[in-house]
Amino acid sequence: MNVWIAHEEGRELLGELPAGVKVEVCENVDTLPSDPADVEFWVPPFSAAARASDIFPKLTGLEVVQLLSAGADNWVAHVPTGVLLCDARGVHDAHVAEWVLGAAIGVLRRFPAFVRAQERREWAAAAFTPTSELTGRRVLIVGAGSIGRAIEERMAPFGVEVTRVARTARPEQDVHGVEELPALLPRAEVVVLLVPLTDQTRGLVDAVFLAALPDGALLINAARGPVVRTPALLAELASGRLSAALDVTDPEPLPADHPLWGLPNAFLTPHIGSAVTGLLPRAYALVAQQLRRYAAGEPLINRVVDGY
Repeated sequence: MNVWIAHEEGRELLGELPAGVKVEVCENVDTLPSDPADVEFWVPPFSAAARASDIFPKLTGLEVVQLLSAGADNWVAHVPTGVLLCDARGVHDAHVAEWVLGAAIGVLRRFPAFVRAQERREWAAAAFTPTSELTGRRVLIVGAGSIGRAIEERMAPFGVEVTRVARTARPEQDVHGVEELPALLPRAEVVVLLVPLTDQTRGLVDAVFLAALPDGALLINAARGPVVRTPALLAELASGRLSAALDVTDPEPLPADHPLWGLPNAFLTPHIGSAVTGLLPRAYALVAQQLRRYAAGEPLINRVVDGY
């Protein structure tokens, strides 16, 4: 079985694999390491989705695409019929949860404003009123999957009240359905977005959604930029009524002249919620598990189902 992986480091991280598994590194789809028709299992680079329509016709023997990302929205429309697509659900839980927790504390405690004061060499204590805090906040997690659970666990010591929302209600797990959002939003002091980008979630956070939030609420987007309608968010932020922490934006990358940059109540990071040193060891541990399952004829986990 011929396998392409995206990182040279992955060879060692995969550990011992079943006999007959040949691993090659394809870091860039512009430079292919061997005949693509012989590849049966592909672990593509993060950036490969933009070229997916070019590479898939060459991968005539492909059976499995194993992503290193938790989101598969850039791939579902390109993977040929009959090829199994698997995401990296579970791999990103810890570091995305860490980013969300850090962003929440940073914005609520007004760290960005103090950084700007530091850049001005200004001891600004007299100019600041007491900040808000994460402790005791009412947190609404929209996207009640494994990352949501990891965030909830890390916020628990702060005594937050968590409400969970998923595409489909799961009353036995105390998870609300997305259709219940209008009733839930008025109580939410912090909203964390974790949903995948689908036809149903594109533009989910619109003017109506934002208007339903109470004054002073914080919106945290660790999902995908188009889940939020940027003009509606800009209007609320410009009014000063809400604040936001965004690891993703629409458009992305955010142009230098975009008005989001200039808003003091918008904290922006360039889609780096998963960019940590521990990512590749976690990711290739999953890849190795999947390869062993595949070689043994066992069902793979993290299958991306129809209607993603």
